Amino acid sequence: MGMNMTEKILARHAGLESVSAGQLIFCKLDMVLANDVTAPPAIKEFEKIGKPVFDNTKIALVPDHFTPNKDIKAAGLAKTVREFARKHQIKNYFEIGRVGIEHVILPEKGIVGPGMLTIGADSHTCTYGAVNGFSTGVGSTDLGVAMATGEAWFKVPKAIKVVLTGKKPKYICGKDVILTLIGMIGVDGALYKAIEFAGEGVAELTMTDRLTISNMAIEAGGKNGIFPFDEITREYVEGRVQQPYEPVTADEDAEYEQVVEIDLSKLTPVVAFPHLPGNTHPVSEIGEIKIDQVVIGSCTNGRLEDLQQAAEILAGHTVHPDVRCIIIPGSQQVYLDAMKAGYVETFINAGAAVSTPTCGPCLGAHMGIMAAGEKAVSTTNRNFRGRMGHVDSEVYLAGPYVAAASAILGRIAVPEEVK
Repeated sequence: MGMNMTEKILARHAGLESVSAGQLIFCKLDMVLANDVTAPPAIKEFEKIGKPVFDNTKIALVPDHFTPNKDIKAAGLAKTVREFARKHQIKNYFEIGRVGIEHVILPEKGIVGPGMLTIGADSHTCTYGAVNGFSTGVGSTDLGVAMATGEAWFKVPKAIKVVLTGKKPKYICGKDVILTLIGMIGVDGALYKAIEFAGEGVAELTMTDRLTISNMAIEAGGKNGIFPFDEITREYVEGRVQQPYEPVTADEDAEYEQVVEIDLSKLTPVVAFPHLPGNTHPVSEIGEIKIDQVVIGSCTNGRLEDLQQAAEILAGHTVHPDVRCIIIPGSQQVYLDAMKAGYVETFINAGAAVSTPTCGPCLGAHMGIMAAGEKAVSTTNRNFRGRMGHVDSEVYLAGPYVAAASAILGRIAVPEEVK
């Protein structure tokens, strides 16, 4: 029996000719990641081991959740990470002013690449499957051990194959694809399984689409989400990823537990209603839902293409007087490029607030907390109860097109209503 993409990467890093679902293995790691929330407890566990870091070039520390520091406790967390990075001369430590959202800057800076194995103490580490790597989230204890040993154990996951066909209509983006998929299989439909994307429709997806889709594999319970290596991947990683890399391709006879088909040409803009990402509804089928806030950004949709989509809709319009619109570039480079492209001017002229890169409102940390009874349309990845503030607030997940249109009209809307 052949192997799928996930199995090939795991086998290679375990030093084995082949692996199969359910097998327990130890793998050598290419990159180990933590942020200002998860690094401090990982550092505490690491220090109990009494060893130096396994490789200071293969650890990334990204203080992005509570930064710029929102309070004294947040400042203490960031200080712990900063001092550890200095002590061990961590190459990929990103200070405020140079930091971005972790799952935006690691692909952007070529720190992760095809065929690589990455673990991170953050559930959305699965983002890097977009560039044909295996990446997954772990707990801080596993992360602390990995910083000392450069290894981690895995149970090889079963796999779901998602076959994409057709052409993507206008105003359909990666967020619509992944929300549609989660709506089909449920938030536990891929529990501890690899989600592998295939089919002619993959070529319809930009790298931004793929990063968004892989990012939210965890919202279906997935261990990881991974795309094949093609010309779009090659163009993205060439000149960006400096270390040697070896792409993987699924064998023709690779084994999958389930096959799901999605015809991109039939997709319409969707939103995920509270309080689950799988509570997906076509915008065309819902009634009037007035909103108080719009957030465009996060590790899911904070890239330049996401901001371009929002700017396309907001240009020449103003944010509804009853709505707060917060736009957060995912990295300093995205921020700079958005300024040069005129997107930031468009946002400000429309009456939106533009923030320095931060995870901020996505996890209810800062920069957009909601009060009781308020509703938000957000391009973030989770809409659990209390995720963005008060337990009686509500988050509706959507892509940048829908979020921008909703900001203008003060209710959940599609781009055609304002263009």
